[in-house]
Amino acid sequence: MHELLSKLESAIDLQDMSGKQLDQLAGEIREVLCNLMSDRTAHFASNLGVVELCLAMHSVFDFRRDRLIWDTGHQIYPHKLVTGRYHEFKTIRTKGGLMGYPNPHESEYDLFMTGHAGSSVSTMLGLRSGDDLLDEGERRAVAVIGDGAFPSGIVHEALNNAGGLKKNLLVILNDNKMSICPRVGGMASYLDRLRTNSFYTGLKAEVVKALNKVPVFGDPTERFLAQLKEGLKAGLCGGMLFEELGVRYLGPIDGHNISVLRKYLKMMKSQEGPILLHVVTEKGHGFEPAAEDPVFFHTPPAFNRSGEKAVPKSKGSSKAYTNYASKAIRDQMLKDRRVTVMTAAMCQGNKLEVIRDEFPDRFFDTGICESHAVAFAAGQAKAGLRPIVDIYSTFLQRSFDQIFQEVTLQNLPVTFMLDRAGLTGPDGPTHHGVFDLAYMRIFPNMVVMAPGDAFDMPAMLEFALQHDGPASMRYPKTNAKRIETSENDGDRSPVELGRAEVIRWETDGAILCCGTLLGECVRAAEQLSEQGLNVAVVNARFVKPLDAEMIARLIGECGFLVTVEEAQLMGGFGGAVLEAVNQLNLDASQIRCLGIPDRFTEHGDRTELLADLGLDAVGIARACGELAGIEDTSGIIEAAEGEAVG
Repeated sequence: MHELLSKLESAIDLQDMSGKQLDQLAGEIREVLCNLMSDRTAHFASNLGVVELCLAMHSVFDFRRDRLIWDTGHQIYPHKLVTGRYHEFKTIRTKGGLMGYPNPHESEYDLFMTGHAGSSVSTMLGLRSGDDLLDEGERRAVAVIGDGAFPSGIVHEALNNAGGLKKNLLVILNDNKMSICPRVGGMASYLDRLRTNSFYTGLKAEVVKALNKVPVFGDPTERFLAQLKEGLKAGLCGGMLFEELGVRYLGPIDGHNISVLRKYLKMMKSQEGPILLHVVTEKGHGFEPAAEDPVFFHTPPAFNRSGEKAVPKSKGSSKAYTNYASKAIRDQMLKDRRVTVMTAAMCQGNKLEVIRDEFPDRFFDTGICESHAVAFAAGQAKAGLRPIVDIYSTFLQRSFDQIFQEVTLQNLPVTFMLDRAGLTGPDGPTHHGVFDLAYMRIFPNMVVMAPGDAFDMPAMLEFALQHDGPASMRYPKTNAKRIETSENDGDRSPVELGRAEVIRWETDGAILCCGTLLGECVRAAEQLSEQGLNVAVVNARFVKPLDAEMIARLIGECGFLVTVEEAQLMGGFGGAVLEAVNQLNLDASQIRCLGIPDRFTEHGDRTELLADLGLDAVGIARACGELAGIEDTSGIIEAAEGEAVG
């Protein structure tokens, strides 16, 4: 079926292919991408959009020696297919299989794990500088960055530095008018003007025709055309932002025409200094449903292809925590006109489309500019508003300094909602949101919360918005659960500052859970009870301030204590509990902390990863059995496993 692709041993083979063969190869790659989607969710539309660009680059450069960084790495699939990983491709985003992002452990063609947007120009400039210092200057340096990532502050810091250093660096701006959702901001408008200027577009076409008639390297006619083009371009577009920074701008050119791409890339190999090549592509190109709705097809659910139609496979009706968060935000915005919400190019991921449409004056998408989003929120809070910053846990890390300086130091009432907290499954280590408990709880004035289930979500948000200071709450990328309690006649306790909630009370031991693994803890306790070991389950709710009174009660009345968190143990919830036990001068010998160890967790199904880490009901039950002194825990484990299957 894949005549050319299946025979590729290395990307270097592309350099001997004709234009017709490369076009055929592009079709085969799209076929593989569509087939993948029948099996699992994956990044789709963005990969369809870069097929020709990928083939053109690999047919011109030898990236075994030359340098290539994709920013962001979710558009890496065609690159993986042509760099010797075709036969493993069916394993992508599965446990033990290929990573869905660049991975230096997989191939010499992958230099960095690039899961966050905007860093490519900086890292590539560093590589270029390093190669020059080590007399490796013949290497070519290429960074591919999307227009959604381009407004990131670090990109402009890097371009400013590149213009000053005058290093040989090619930045390819992949302009498809999209981030995950349609991009926003002044830079987007600027790129639109560059792309749609009718006179310049015509001039570009004439240059392409001329280039087809002249040699690629060094021809005086070519140089004259390039100078003419750039002179007219500068006159049409005013000061030319990039040129003023010392970065030569070329384009825009058609990103789906392999012949044109190759000609320009070959020209770039002989040019000196930093260059920005503006390439226009279509997200979802080659598969009509994805091209028509690139937002939905960014990471669509698995579907069957019927001709040029995508038929989604059936899926459960359970709502994710993200849906509960979105509804809670909307309810608060209806109640209080001071409440605003902002996100960093993740309107779709955070399920904020309804809020964007219903409250356009109180919804703010800053683009992939997390640091700005947090500082922006601080300004709104100072003015008297109650802003909600709704950003993935792993991406909020980029605004660490603004959380410190602009929010917590000023003690401003900004509410942080950290989506995708914990393990994000097939997205892997670049996206696992496992560090937020450690980096949020260290700040004075910050209240840190973790809902145990769907019940806690709206109550915690209401508490946060009424609290006169900064607060954060985290929740995972998984379907929401609602936990029943055997205490308080089955009624759930209200959310109160620094107060934990007893779900069930027993005295053989206790499980103190931070976050939405509460359901696993309850299941473990139920199975332990059937084996004669009766343990309490407590929903911590607050990481900061901790419920010290509850911790003292658990230590004093229960035989042992197991803490559970879907986060890094180092600096996390378990560590906070041990700190509190030490301050209370209590015995910590019968405490065990379950969480994520001091290593990066690979990609895989979230259920598989939790089991490997001992964070499912089986692992929690095992830990309790061991602390209780049960030498043979096989009966407990088998019971818990049976419950898990059921």
